[in-house]
Amino acid sequence: MKQASETPGGELTAREIAQQPDVWLDIGQLVEFERARLDAFLAPALANPRIRVVLTGAGTSSYIGGCLAPALSQHLGRRVEAVATTDLVSGPHLYLPRDVPTLLVSFARSGGSPESVAAVDLANQALADVRHLVITCNAKGELAQRMSAASNAFVLVLPDSVHDRAFAMTSSFTSMVLAAALAFGLIARERVAPIARACAAAMPRLQAAAGNFARKHFERAVFLGSNGLQALAAESALKMLELTDGRTVAMAQSVLGFRHGPKTVVNERTLVVVFVSNDGYTRVYDLELLDELRREARAGSIIAIGAGAMGDAQLEVAGMTGASDLELALVVVVFAQLLGLLQSLQFGLTPDNPNPSGVVSRVVKGVRIHPWAGNGADVPRR
Repeated sequence: MKQASETPGGELTAREIAQQPDVWLDIGQLVEFERARLDAFLAPALANPRIRVVLTGAGTSSYIGGCLAPALSQHLGRRVEAVATTDLVSGPHLYLPRDVPTLLVSFARSGGSPESVAAVDLANQALADVRHLVITCNAKGELAQRMSAASNAFVLVLPDSVHDRAFAMTSSFTSMVLAAALAFGLIARERVAPIARACAAAMPRLQAAAGNFARKHFERAVFLGSNGLQALAAESALKMLELTDGRTVAMAQSVLGFRHGPKTVVNERTLVVVFVSNDGYTRVYDLELLDELRREARAGSIIAIGAGAMGDAQLEVAGMTGASDLELALVVVVFAQLLGLLQSLQFGLTPDNPNPSGVVSRVVKGVRIHPWAGNGADVPRR
């Protein structure tokens, strides 16, 4: 990734984006190695017809759950919800009904965010029957250390190479998505290598397209997707905000929801990115919105990214036509990561640490966890 590696301050982010096809192979091997232990842990929980699966994390890690939840709900034929730790911690009584057996799946890059640890503690406090699957990139993090000793938990620690050192999560995001998808059988082990090859082959085109858009100096970016790809759009918008230190205003919406007000954000300084679904029914809605945006010609630039023909201004990823949307998400999000990185460089920022003032940090600080008495009781007012 020449442009980033030649720019001081972008080396880590560039490397971590570029390494993704290779580290996915490692994730596949790791989950296969842990297959028997994972199945032994998950099988009793999933055998309970009343089990509720909650996918949780903070920031980027919360969008992992959003990407997985629709496919996992369909696969398991049961209740699956993505609830951010930041919501669980601020309102445990709203999300943790005591008498509902729950499998809490926690995603964390560092495992050091206050909400990550508090969420599992609150779940243990609130729920009569809870099991924890923790997927993290940091064996030394507080979450991994604490939960490794818990009798009701399984901790899957990913390779240290995906414990991203740069500010923005990139390879840690896709690696945790893939690890969970493999653990629950949403992606077959033999699919990992073809997905990695498709991403590696597409990387030069994705970078070239991202560079072309970044050089247009757009002021707004809109990311759109349907169902699980809506969560991917939200992660993409966050990457743009993080890596440009808020200089590019970014938002995400569902394809159908975009017409209901948010579409007013589009002007001649706006880039619109549409993640096009591989599901035949959903895809019709995606392509219809693209046609509408092209006819209206209000946006500065429009790009459709996915597999197969998508009309004008398309960025097609070869080899992914028959992929599920979850598999497709692993590849197309790389475009958004590169776009955020190269837009950051256009502003003269250092993507590895785009906010040197410390208003935001790689591991969130400043959050004080308050005691919870249960049943929505307030903590004492000061």
